[in-house]
Amino acid sequence: YAHEFINSPDRLTTPLIKKDGKFVEATWDEAYDLIAEKFASYKPGETACLSSARVSNEENYLMMKFARAVLKTPHIDHCARLCHASTVAGLAASFGSGAMTNSILDIAEARCLFVLGSNTFEQHPLIGRKIVQAKQNGAKIIYADPRYTPTARQADLYMPFVSGADVAILNGLMQEIIKNGWEDREFIAGRTKDYEKLKEVVMEETYSLENVSQISGIPVESLKQAAEWLGTNKPGAILYSMGITQHTVGVDNVRSVANIQMLLGNLGKPGSGVDALRGQNNVQGACDMGCLANVYTGYQKVTDEAARKKFMDAWGVDIAEGEVGYTVTELMNVLADNPGEIKGLYIMGENPMLSCPDLHHVEKGLRNVEFMVVQDIFMTETAELADIVLPASCYAEKDGTQTSTERRVQRWRKAQEPPGEAKEDWQIICELGAKMGYVKQFTYKNPEEVFNEIAAVTPSYHGMSYERLERPEALHWPCPTAEHPGTPILHRERFSNPDGLGIFAPIEWKPPAEVPDAEYPFVLTTGRILWHWHTGTMTRRSATLDTEVPTGWIEINPEDAQALGIKNKEMVRASTRRGFVDVPAKVTPDIMKGVMFMPFHYRECAANILTNNALDPIAKIPEYKACAVKVEKIKEA
Repeated sequence: YAHEFINSPDRLTTPLIKKDGKFVEATWDEAYDLIAEKFASYKPGETACLSSARVSNEENYLMMKFARAVLKTPHIDHCARLCHASTVAGLAASFGSGAMTNSILDIAEARCLFVLGSNTFEQHPLIGRKIVQAKQNGAKIIYADPRYTPTARQADLYMPFVSGADVAILNGLMQEIIKNGWEDREFIAGRTKDYEKLKEVVMEETYSLENVSQISGIPVESLKQAAEWLGTNKPGAILYSMGITQHTVGVDNVRSVANIQMLLGNLGKPGSGVDALRGQNNVQGACDMGCLANVYTGYQKVTDEAARKKFMDAWGVDIAEGEVGYTVTELMNVLADNPGEIKGLYIMGENPMLSCPDLHHVEKGLRNVEFMVVQDIFMTETAELADIVLPASCYAEKDGTQTSTERRVQRWRKAQEPPGEAKEDWQIICELGAKMGYVKQFTYKNPEEVFNEIAAVTPSYHGMSYERLERPEALHWPCPTAEHPGTPILHRERFSNPDGLGIFAPIEWKPPAEVPDAEYPFVLTTGRILWHWHTGTMTRRSATLDTEVPTGWIEINPEDAQALGIKNKEMVRASTRRGFVDVPAKVTPDIMKGVMFMPFHYRECAANILTNNALDPIAKIPEYKACAVKVEKIKEA
């Protein structure tokens, strides 16, 4: 049903320039001339670009090229920073590659599935179907989440727990597995290193099941049952999403998932693996295309001078210095706290005014920007703050490719023209690049020519072409040669680390950055629902979807609601140290006592006014999944 927005009457159809605080229509040449003039007046480090998980690989690649070759800025990032940056960092540290290890199809072959930090049946319903198939084939399904979701209803064992206890839970399960001899000793000996370091930590008394039960709220018997099923039903896969990644300890969480799967030997075979379920259609591809602060395409490091020279030679121009730029979360802090350091900002298909944490802080930062360009299909909350808005195209109005959560590269095919004077994103970037003097670097006639350049500079895509993607075969990267069949399952014989070994990481549990206290006595967590997608820019303009769930809510356990004197559907005020929102209460036993939940799609009750912008020190991902909150009845005037 998310096609209904495509021909929405409020699609952007002409370039807009803000004059005296109001947008007026402009020609493309007027918009390009002003953008080129303003960006040319800034030094390289004074500009930044945000790319998009909703546009094609080709368009993400061009935005990365525009940032590094035209603006010569190291500051480029996108919303993977807000969802799976900790997956990229954590799995790369453990396995040498930061992506989902197995295909979606072979989930059905698992003998045990542990779903942790993912409401798969609402957020990835087609993958949820594979869970059903595994269950029909006799697999044990374990589910851990603070909420009794549609995914929980499919589980053989449901373990509600307090958000932020993931490392403690995984360490406790590993202790129980080792105590019972369920670890895969042959796999550990032949394919991993640093096992003894891991064992020293997980066998600590801190991670006894009794202590883990105290930390997490999960009964000891449930933890024992989960450990037994994991240890005795192989192969097994762990499916996770943002419930694992969106923490100040997101990388620790991911590495703990990697630890338990190496301990069990659950890697490199069908039905096994670490399945990090990506949140948006092309968040994997945007990462692959180098729309991150620290890498070029295919995760080639910007700090590697040989990689920098490779791209300079390929593009025939000097590019940004080989330094790591600002991530989107760091950028928002810089904009708010150091006005003037970043003067020019170019945003394509991102809406940080709803997607970033601590929205009052974000708004302050964006208002501090001297010159901001937003390229989008609607007048988003972010576009309203821009100096120039460029009308772009949606997925139905362009050719190209995207890369799914399982690393499968898939074709897009154009169904209709963009509305009015709107243009395809790749054309806008090429025309602007040429306007700024880089004609030779942006001479592409179509997205296929862009893809051919991507394949030439990206080892994991070397063997791919539109011709191969037109065939019924599925191509998962790495696909290094034109004869290579692609790689649905990673790490079959060796890991991607230089020595081929997986690396165990001893991880100690740490609480969230903000925990409940007398003033803010509850834990707030956030997430998606079946009917809407992220900031709602598209799905809330799709009537069939918006009619289902037209506004947000805050879930409260009946015991907590009774203590607070709150009734179901009553408007309440939810407050954190960053602000407050007035939102309907949803009193339900489906949320555990002491924890509250809000969906983050709704501008009128924006959950991210409340969330904490404390960051994981490695991935720079914010802690959306745990902060301290209070909820009160709204006092009548």
